[in-house]
Amino acid sequence: MTDVVIHAENLGKKYTIGHQTERNRYVALRDVLVNNARAFWRTTGDLLRGKPIIQGNDLEEVWALKDVNFEIRRGETVGIIGRNGAGKSTLLKVLSRITEPSAGRVTLKGRVASLLEVGTGFHPELTGRENVYLNGAILGMTRAEVKRKFDEIVNFSGIEKFLDTPVKRYSSGMYVRLAFAVAAHLEPEILMVDEVLAVGDTEFQKKCLGKMGSVAKEGRTVLFVSHQMAAIESFCDRTILLESGSILKDGPPPAVIAEYLELVYSIEPKRTELRTLLNRSGNGYVRIVSFHVENAQGKPVSAVKCGSDVTLVLACEAGEISAQPTDLDVGFYIFDYQTQRPVSVVYNSYQNITFSLSETYAEVRCTLVELPIPPGRYNVGARVTANGIEADRPRQSVGSFDVVVGDFYGTGKTGPTENVAVMLKGTWTFQEQRLARSMVLDR
Repeated sequence: MTDVVIHAENLGKKYTIGHQTERNRYVALRDVLVNNARAFWRTTGDLLRGKPIIQGNDLEEVWALKDVNFEIRRGETVGIIGRNGAGKSTLLKVLSRITEPSAGRVTLKGRVASLLEVGTGFHPELTGRENVYLNGAILGMTRAEVKRKFDEIVNFSGIEKFLDTPVKRYSSGMYVRLAFAVAAHLEPEILMVDEVLAVGDTEFQKKCLGKMGSVAKEGRTVLFVSHQMAAIESFCDRTILLESGSILKDGPPPAVIAEYLELVYSIEPKRTELRTLLNRSGNGYVRIVSFHVENAQGKPVSAVKCGSDVTLVLACEAGEISAQPTDLDVGFYIFDYQTQRPVSVVYNSYQNITFSLSETYAEVRCTLVELPIPPGRYNVGARVTANGIEADRPRQSVGSFDVVVGDFYGTGKTGPTENVAVMLKGTWTFQEQRLARSMVLDR
């Protein structure tokens, strides 16, 4: 456990991207010739220096990684988290020696296996069987080694029926099943996995975590990139948070995840404007004009913690009808973002609460206390009735929000984070009874 197998020192990766600046409407022939000549000589110089050809006449340098320093010891399971564009995938590509760093150096000790993108190293025209041997060879396995582990790889992937089918006909889930099975059975000293849980189904995700866990127990090192905080917290014993290409925090998963969630909360979401939405039903007595989500502090957010208070805010206004809208019943429908399965629905009338719109504009707030929904992304639908008649109902979701891991039970434990529709709290009792000795003997 004291051996350092990965050492990154002042690591940096720079990309040059091109922008096409807006051209003037009228350009002289002289300017065209000069610009073309400059582009030609710049391209020729880049070719001679072995640099990539960048399209565009305005170049910008972007550091995907900058001044990254860390050490990872043998047997550690390290989770790498961060927002989109933070540099997570770039870091794994540099560590996997797929791309060279622009600055600094990386020292690796041991055999490395990586699964960074779905189907990396697969040939679409070859069958699954042939790609097992091809991908195994790319990862450094001998043909005899692949042949010895072939049955185990196929059984793990669960695609026996399609083994002799060209992989170009595979779904993304089948791709990642087979690719992960090959990489995991390489028996590497260092295993790097980038968002493999984002593609497979729940059963396969459990198999992946179980396999990575067994690899870690054998004293090997695992680097795991994921946006699923529950998996990071339960699987990893250390977490690195990246932000804008640099390490923002490195330490135990709970503390680092809390820092990451603060970053997520700092994103100011845009209010969903619905005034001009055409695809809606109702008599127009009341119109829904906007929607957003607020946290317990009343701040507009795009993500909330499981177990915390969240407020759904719906703005509405009176229609062209001059009469005062009364007996308003506002409803929110919450759907799972991926499956579109309904999670729950709430109306103010369920709690014998009524509204009347005496002004032309009003905001309706519905606070869901201790949100009992597991982590994931959810869509929100809305409907308003006036005097028992539907006034407005957009035919699409009015907005969405993310639920992230939170202390729902108040114990520091996350509880179930998958395969459940709601989180439940129970009142528990335990009562023992002493039976007479004769009753025990009779049994």
